[in-house]
Amino acid sequence: MQNKSTDVLVLGAGIVGLSAALKLQERGRDVVLVDRAQAGAATSFGNAGLIERSTVFPYAFPRDLKTLFAYALGRRTAAHYHWRALPALLPWIWRYWQHSSPALYPQAIAGALPLIEHSWSEHQPLIAAAGIQDLVNERGWIKVFRTQESADQSLAMAEQSRHYGVQAHALTAAQMWALEPAVKTGVLGAVHYPDARQIQDPQALSTAYLKLFEQRGGRLVQGDARTLQAQAQSWSVQTDEGLLHATQAVLALGPWGEDMARQLGYHLPMGRKRGYHMHFQASAPALKHTIVDVENGYAIAPMRQGLRLTTGAEFALRDAPATPVQLERIEPMARSLTALGERVDTQPWLGSRPCTADMLPLVGSAPRHPGLWFSFGHAHHGLTQAASSGRLLAELMCGETPYIDPRPYRVERFSA
Repeated sequence: MQNKSTDVLVLGAGIVGLSAALKLQERGRDVVLVDRAQAGAATSFGNAGLIERSTVFPYAFPRDLKTLFAYALGRRTAAHYHWRALPALLPWIWRYWQHSSPALYPQAIAGALPLIEHSWSEHQPLIAAAGIQDLVNERGWIKVFRTQESADQSLAMAEQSRHYGVQAHALTAAQMWALEPAVKTGVLGAVHYPDARQIQDPQALSTAYLKLFEQRGGRLVQGDARTLQAQAQSWSVQTDEGLLHATQAVLALGPWGEDMARQLGYHLPMGRKRGYHMHFQASAPALKHTIVDVENGYAIAPMRQGLRLTTGAEFALRDAPATPVQLERIEPMARSLTALGERVDTQPWLGSRPCTADMLPLVGSAPRHPGLWFSFGHAHHGLTQAASSGRLLAELMCGETPYIDPRPYRVERFSA
């Protein structure tokens, strides 16, 4: 590398870091991405691919005893716990439970809404510039329900969503089958959310964003974020091509962001929800929409690689060995819902979602470190919020008037 200095170092080349780097480039900044792996190879690799304009309600922690006992006893597949990990996770879970209360949860909705509302409008120009419109499935997603209790809850949530400008179409079983013939019998009905877009290969999206970033003069270099050091009026990080300096640095490290923040003296109430996926050969009739089985907590998404079956949340330490018991339990349920062929993957994919206690990402400046910025903690909505939070971060870093209120995402809300 001839140039050993740049304007901004973005540490982490997942979809959040890539989007932030592109938004900074649009404002004339010279940006270098630093990662120890290829772009989009970690958490960004595995999800249902939804850019989720429709989900304005963050994933709250259950508060009713019936649901809590069902999860504790392993009667529901949407969540799985590593009991030995609970002592380490309990401080975060306790605060997560508190923020899910009727008194505090509306703040999570209000904070998430601006990033959700602008999710597609901020991704779409990047997708167009990268020339990958063919990756986008614009049919939205369908939530199916099997019991009357689930139907009542799903329809009530759909009605609440409409108050936030979301399209939500209640479907009878017959209407659902007309819209998605690949779903088998056995459901009472569904809700169709047409506003969402689905990326049919999230890894290809990350690769295309990286190519666009490089075409615009950016560079991706291999390096370890843990070597980040504050210098006089700058930041430095050790890379495979030498020591690199910049006046500003961004931590966009996903589930590793908390580790780096703690290294710098910030103690954040964060946890990780692990998730798994497996690809299956598609069978006729081909599934056209992403389908969410609300009772059983899984999604089936049509991907280039086949049908991707994704799990709910596993509460465990980030680096604990894989325990894909949820996949084993939901696969028969998924096969009863739509035609799944043979498994395509040799092993299930496993990744971690970085989750703050209040269900909102950290996007803003590090209070005690001039020139350092955070952008992580997007939980289940990293792909959805990547471009909208990337624009906000770029505006703050460049001294522009932010297009949305940045206060819900500030680092200071947890760590002075």
